Amino acid sequence: MTAPTAIRRIALLAAAAVLLAGCAASPDRKDDPVIAIVPAPARLESATGTVRLDAGTRILVDGPGADAVAATIAPDLRDATGLPLGIEPGGTADARDGDVLLLVTGEGPAPDAATAFAVDESHTIDSADGRVELAAASAAGLFRATQSLRQLLPARPPADGAVDLPAFHLEDAPRFAYRGAMLDVARHFFTVEQVIGYLDAIAMLKLNVLHLHLTDDQGWRLAIEGYPALTEQGGASAVGGDPGGFYTQGDYRRIVEAAAARFITVVPEIDLPGHTNAALNAVPELNPGGVAPEPYTGIEVGFSSLSAAPDEAAATDAFLTAVLGQTADLTPGPLLHVGGDESLSTPKADYLDLVGRITAIGAATGKTLVGWHELGASTELPAGTVGQYWSFTTPQEGATEETLSFVEQGGSVILSPADVAYLDMKYPDDPDGPLGGKLGLLWADGPTTLEEAYAWEPTEVVPGLAESDILGLEAPIWTETARGFSEVEYLAFPRIAAIAELAWSPAVEGARDEAGFHARLAPLGAHWRAMGIAFRPVGGVEWTGLAE
Repeated sequence: MTAPTAIRRIALLAAAAVLLAGCAASPDRKDDPVIAIVPAPARLESATGTVRLDAGTRILVDGPGADAVAATIAPDLRDATGLPLGIEPGGTADARDGDVLLLVTGEGPAPDAATAFAVDESHTIDSADGRVELAAASAAGLFRATQSLRQLLPARPPADGAVDLPAFHLEDAPRFAYRGAMLDVARHFFTVEQVIGYLDAIAMLKLNVLHLHLTDDQGWRLAIEGYPALTEQGGASAVGGDPGGFYTQGDYRRIVEAAAARFITVVPEIDLPGHTNAALNAVPELNPGGVAPEPYTGIEVGFSSLSAAPDEAAATDAFLTAVLGQTADLTPGPLLHVGGDESLSTPKADYLDLVGRITAIGAATGKTLVGWHELGASTELPAGTVGQYWSFTTPQEGATEETLSFVEQGGSVILSPADVAYLDMKYPDDPDGPLGGKLGLLWADGPTTLEEAYAWEPTEVVPGLAESDILGLEAPIWTETARGFSEVEYLAFPRIAAIAELAWSPAVEGARDEAGFHARLAPLGAHWRAMGIAFRPVGGVEWTGLAE
């Protein structure tokens, strides 16, 4: 199956989610505070009684992929409960009181990576009759179910060595197939271990995409065979003169494998033709006359560009072929992001020429391409190309037309409106942050509250864009001001939870219930703290379990 075909299958799965949502209670009702789950499930029914997990509790697995899910989630469940939780094969007939059952009832996810966004993630949880049963049509759906269970467990093991879970019935499925977080490792570099930690944190919110912004003016972060200077020289810099760094191809594979264990797809971005100063500095033959620019450590944009001149064409195309080809080969998922944004110094004719060459070479890798919405200025994009909208919730000039261009050419759209979804904007109630005024930006219509990140409706952003045209949502964090990973976490959490809920939970009529969201979010703070996440305990949420 080709990647574009797999992407089109999403509409069928989304329709199934809508049907499930139609019979469900609204996620914006005020949930039982004991059963607090983010994102809000499509249907959640409380029951009387509890189910006790104790030293005799086993994790029983049955169905294709259930054992792999258990192996991934068991360490987290053991950390939360303090229980041994041995994993054994077995189904409902083998269960005894206190057991946790992980059941895959379908054929599981297809082995073809192109189906990554066409997997049925629907699932149920039944906490009743002395046991907890998680069942799903696929291993991916089962993993999502475990993240709800994870939130209902204590953040730290209880003193008495037993955990009582409330009795309930849950039915759930995502609204959108693509639910992403973008991490900018180009402006500041972060280690493999830090990226894997971010994967674990976003997995808990049922996000299923990590978009890695691997290249920019300030740094090149992925080793490319045949171009050692890209990382030796282009990878040495970062914003403000901070230390750089890069991922070997083995490092990148480790990230991809860690993501796959959490049923998260990695989408690599090579930003082209602008945002390329690090590449131009490292590869002189890409520049007119072979004159390379100096390294750049500031935060301005729009000044760099690949050359469209005939004299540099051969070198540029060879570079693109190597970079996009190797990046695609390292990435099992169906998507390859080629940037396309803020090429402000590139004449329009040159931009369209370069976009044509970039997308032709990118499409030849077999991947479905993704580009920021400016890429929609081209009317000759490869079939199925996905646009990523990053203007505001009220579109700026030209953004609507460029975004709809992707749909007109047979593609779909990822929504990342900067004024509500960009996690690097300042918090208004803490404008200075822990770095004394240096953390966070304000250009996207000022600071962003948790409530603003939660209050928007995806179908109301781009006029003329139907829900069926929306592949999903993504919360990017750009790291011009985030020098360490604790700053990334501070900016991202808890606002990323708001975007995760909009991407997963059923649509609502009218205003969203902020109080209900706050109540369900409150217990997550203790989990984040136990995980070592330096989140911002924003006002308005009565955070629980934070006392040391």
